Amino acid sequence: MLEIRHLTKIYDDGTVALRDVNFQVPDGEFMVVIGLSGSGKSTLLRCINRLIDPTEGEILWDGVDLAKLKGDDLRNMRRHIGMVFQQFNLVKRSSVYNNVMAGRLGYSPTWRSVLGRFSPQDHERARQSMDRMGIMDQAYKRADELSGGQQQRVGIARALMQEPKMILADEPVASLDPVLAHSILQHLERLNREDGITVICSLHYLDLVQRYGTSVIGLRAGQLVYQGSRDDIRELTDEQFKTIYGEEAERIGDLTGGIKGTVGGEP
Repeated sequence: MLEIRHLTKIYDDGTVALRDVNFQVPDGEFMVVIGLSGSGKSTLLRCINRLIDPTEGEILWDGVDLAKLKGDDLRNMRRHIGMVFQQFNLVKRSSVYNNVMAGRLGYSPTWRSVLGRFSPQDHERARQSMDRMGIMDQAYKRADELSGGQQQRVGIARALMQEPKMILADEPVASLDPVLAHSILQHLERLNREDGITVICSLHYLDLVQRYGTSVIGLRAGQLVYQGSRDDIRELTDEQFKTIYGEEAERIGDLTGGIKGTVGGEP
């Protein structure tokens, strides 16, 4: 169980990215985070795995407050939380294989990592991860030779190398066309169902939310303004919609086409 209690993040310039956010994520959930650009979605995910430090609040995972961890305790925790990024975050000039192996760095002594000397078990795990993502035939190509959808599958394979209990996906399909978006989300859904990995994923289009999410939270200006199930999001009222997206937002195609006038990504 992940439990967020009174989470607040104020950046050095005074920007309040999150304000007193509270929610729970049961193990094995596929939770989707929705909201406009700048609503705090990316900040929330990055606080959970401590890429950035929260200003106040608790991030309780199986009873341990991740917000308080330091040093080896923090590194050990991060082993079990995979991260998938909107812009893939790959080493472009390196091979797909090496990018995937990078997901194992947290389990290897520094000297082995620097020399690229991983165990036979790690190499076998990399092959299995790439095979699951359908990119084994791309293993020795440079990452920048791949399409956007293929690069994102590399990112998921890299996260899978961590043997994660949780995957945080920050707008993972924002730069992909609709067909590729479904393909990437289906991979995450499969890991969620087959491996029992908890997935917390920020998404931008409500048709994807209702298709893949088992639960949903909505952020607006850093505050939690909506919580619901997959069925709840299908029955979202105009009032609830505007609470999340603002009075100027318009629904298109009864949740099938997204949100008029919004764009993916945020600081």
